[in-house]
Amino acid sequence: MERGSSGLRRIFREVAKFGAVGGAGVLVNLGVFNLVRQVTDLQVVRAGVIATIVAIIFNYVGFRYFTYRDRDKSRRTREMSLFLLYSAIGLVIENGILYAATYGFGWDSPLQSNIFKFLGIGVATLFRFWSYRTWVFRALPARGPVAGSGRLTQRRKPQQRVP
Repeated sequence: MERGSSGLRRIFREVAKFGAVGGAGVLVNLGVFNLVRQVTDLQVVRAGVIATIVAIIFNYVGFRYFTYRDRDKSRRTREMSLFLLYSAIGLVIENGILYAATYGFGWDSPLQSNIFKFLGIGVATLFRFWSYRTWVFRALPARGPVAGSGRLTQRRKPQQRVP
């Protein structure tokens, strides 16, 4: 864990990048949601699930190649599996809120559907931010200063001398 203002700057940049990708993902999600509702007769939650899946694909590319491009890339299969797992949980959170509003309370006008879709995206985003940064896009091992060099490099294990 980093200390002081450099650690705060790093987390602020991460949140800003996550927000930029996520904000674009919200636009994709809501755009696809409304497009599917306009051009098909699908039920509101099914349209929401389709929109979420499209946004998940869009967000993976943005997170991997923009937000977390400096993170460990050595285990892509594991990364994608975890991303899909946590995205599926986010999908259930997001569209569960839409489902509860639509079928539990009867709030199913286009405006109400968009409000609850947006609210679901917001709640699911909190979960996704925590899970993606903690489990999916793992940080590379910490770098620290090598004694006496004054610059940041990878710490090395001392070599044993053979007599």
